[in-house]
Amino acid sequence: MGFSATVRHNLRHYADFRGRAQRAQFWWWYLFLIVMQVVLNAVDGALGLQVGETDLKVGDTAIPVVSDGVGVLSTVFGLAVVLPTLAVAVRRLHDTDRSGWWIVAPLAAYVLTGVLVAVLAAFDAPGFAFAIVGVGFVAGAILALVVLVFFIQKGTAGTNTHGPDPLGQGA
Repeated sequence: MGFSATVRHNLRHYADFRGRAQRAQFWWWYLFLIVMQVVLNAVDGALGLQVGETDLKVGDTAIPVVSDGVGVLSTVFGLAVVLPTLAVAVRRLHDTDRSGWWIVAPLAAYVLTGVLVAVLAAFDAPGFAFAIVGVGFVAGAILALVVLVFFIQKGTAGTNTHGPDPLGQGA
């Protein structure tokens, strides 16, 4: 599946978390997201559609910092593609015969860390809370790398528990 076919397919299957997505479909989609964000950020900057834009002050000189604001068009686009991005990621995990719930593993580590830090703060244990933040960050990063490896891996040949092979291999 090529670039434009992938974009059309993922937009047609906007919130379809069933089935499988081959590696090319997943990576073409992410290329599309990066290209669109770069273009929309440039348009936001050119049209002055950045909210919260500030100038960097160096002495009496103000240096405009375009990247400091949040672009309206790029933000709207980012919000519009959250569901299809999650859907293609889940379908990619399905292609490797894994549960789509792996996508939330890194986030779960960070949320659990936040909860533990809040509890420890209530017991006035800042030193221990700091250690928990470090461990939680490392755990979340490791889980993110595990999920990335899953995305990179070749899908299972033939039919698996999530459907037929998108490449049509095996029977």
